[in-house]
Amino acid sequence: MSEQKVLAGREGIEKLGELIKDVHICMMVTAAPDGSMDARPMATQKTAFDGTVWFLARQESAKVSELENDTNITLVYSDPKNESYVTAKGRAAISRDQAKIHELWNPMYKAWFHQGEDDPQITVLRVDIAEAQYWEASSSKIVLGIKYLAAAVSGGKVDVGEHGRVITDGAPVTSSKS
Repeated sequence: MSEQKVLAGREGIEKLGELIKDVHICMMVTAAPDGSMDARPMATQKTAFDGTVWFLARQESAKVSELENDTNITLVYSDPKNESYVTAKGRAAISRDQAKIHELWNPMYKAWFHQGEDDPQITVLRVDIAEAQYWEASSSKIVLGIKYLAAAVSGGKVDVGEHGRVITDGAPVTSSKS
């Protein structure tokens, strides 16, 4: 990997948005009551990324209980097809905002929320990203393989992609794109 880039503000948010836009499932990591970390797959809601990520969750779930005790959260995105990976840290907020539930609702969620949008178990998890790290390959897998082989044979270094850090203030940024 090349030297780590540091992006801030709108530039960083746009970079993260581009990296996670097609990753539908991420791993949500929360702090368990005993101090260990719990991770589970979660469907990221299809909204434009502005520094905030949205989820729907069951009120009576371990993740909601853990977030009620400690709002620190890590989201891990993996896109092996495009060789990009993101870890994002932030703070979570839990609500029962019916307008937001309606906005995020998809009929597929009825498998988890049998009463539909009005199911009393639906909660909205809002995650405001404070910082993130990302890794992305600069080439296709074939080209990367050739680079690795050349570096192994020559004993040289190989630049396989970009590693960066994004720092935000944890508040959503409104995109200037229309």
